[in-house]
Amino acid sequence: MLRNFCSAVLLACLALALSAQANQSNPVRVASKNFAENYLLAEIVAQLLEGEGIAVERAFGLGGTLICYQALLNEEIDLYVEYTGTLSQAILQRPELTGRDELNSALTERGIRLLPQLGFNNTYAIAVRSQLAESLGLRNIGDLAKHPQLRLVFSHEFLERGDGWPGLSKRYALPQSVEGIEHALAYQAIADGAIDVTDAYSTDGELSRYPLRVLADDLAYFPAYMAAPLVRTDWLEQAPVAAAWVRRLAATIDAETMQRLNAKVAVEGMSYVEVASAFLDAQRQPLGLSARVSEIPTTKLWPQLTSHVLRHLQLTGLALVAAILIGLAVSLAVFSNPRLANAVVYFCGLLQTVPSLALLALMIPIFGIGFTPAVVALFLYSLLPIVRNAVTALSTIDPTLVRVATALGLSRWQQLRHLRLPLSLPMIFAGIRTAAVISIGTATLAAFIGAGGLGEPIVVGLSLNDTDMILRGAIPAAMLAILAEFLFAAVQKRVSRGYQ
Repeated sequence: MLRNFCSAVLLACLALALSAQANQSNPVRVASKNFAENYLLAEIVAQLLEGEGIAVERAFGLGGTLICYQALLNEEIDLYVEYTGTLSQAILQRPELTGRDELNSALTERGIRLLPQLGFNNTYAIAVRSQLAESLGLRNIGDLAKHPQLRLVFSHEFLERGDGWPGLSKRYALPQSVEGIEHALAYQAIADGAIDVTDAYSTDGELSRYPLRVLADDLAYFPAYMAAPLVRTDWLEQAPVAAAWVRRLAATIDAETMQRLNAKVAVEGMSYVEVASAFLDAQRQPLGLSARVSEIPTTKLWPQLTSHVLRHLQLTGLALVAAILIGLAVSLAVFSNPRLANAVVYFCGLLQTVPSLALLALMIPIFGIGFTPAVVALFLYSLLPIVRNAVTALSTIDPTLVRVATALGLSRWQQLRHLRLPLSLPMIFAGIRTAAVISIGTATLAAFIGAGGLGEPIVVGLSLNDTDMILRGAIPAAMLAILAEFLFAAVQKRVSRGYQ
């Protein structure tokens, strides 16, 4: 019967671990950060290459600058669009480096190179509601120091960057306390009056949508943030044709054009895929494109959704299989030793206290980005409910029953097989079901490290403030969690009958 139990559990988990279709060999791996403009620029690069018959693998929505940069160093991606100010201030931490040649000299030893700039400066800006700015006489960033009551809420990355709030508050002697918010949500919050001041990018499309005033940087705090593709030096040698096409984008997008493209996404509600196609079609002749990009077949909704679901099942299924096998093995090994069992459960509990996104980020230096670190993090997150329930169930069997079994001459293995496991099954399965639901929900965050799955449309939707896109990932994820609950309930029922 134990064999039936293990077989049923493994079959249920392996059903969740369906493999996604294999990707094309040696595609150009194009990544983006998790904000709208970077999505759009990455999509322009990707469609440009695809239009010339070059395979592309997208890793969009990675959780910030350092994740993208680390992924590039680890050879997990080939390129993403970076900004010169971010390179000098946040990555290299050498503010004196301003020009492309200076930056490339510093990047050479790291095997990284900055390609020619796209043509626009997307510097940071501080935005205030126009009505509030008028009533308080706010013209410059320095004027904020006169109004400590103002509610300043900035994007999370801006709060941590050396060229963000820490340096800004010091340069302008700003007395306000600040809070964090997802950048895509800040504009709606400031328009609704929930906050007073936020950070913006000078080319954001939302600046034309909402009644906002951009305060003058009167002390010239913010450096230039010229956008340019950042690539690995070895990739330039391995893919010279693709690199040549990417270089053609140099000086093709000025600040006005970039803000207009961003506005098409943020204000007009066009997808960044459509906007990228329209831009490339308009630039077909200057870029020397062989065909209209908009005529290239694109992935439809249902195939795309299927791919996300399969990837999600793959992530959660493999993590859950590992957690069940290792969690139950550990539980069987320690349950008879209360002190050791408590220590194991306590350790698993400590893992659970680590915020899921932080745990995913901690995996990057060890495993890089993508599938492997996501599976490892989900495995660690799934251990607690399985181990805790199994240890508790196995160690709290009625002592009278144990004494009777011993008196009947049953060995420890026989007692485990015929007494402890049958009586523990309901609680063990409750732990597995809980772990499955936790894993499916947490796996949506894996998109921040390029693992894909149903978190990908959620991350994109958050960045673009697109509710439909968010629901496109959230609803299937919720349905998968419900399905997993019913599946394991059915397996539990079947296995329990086998022990009767």
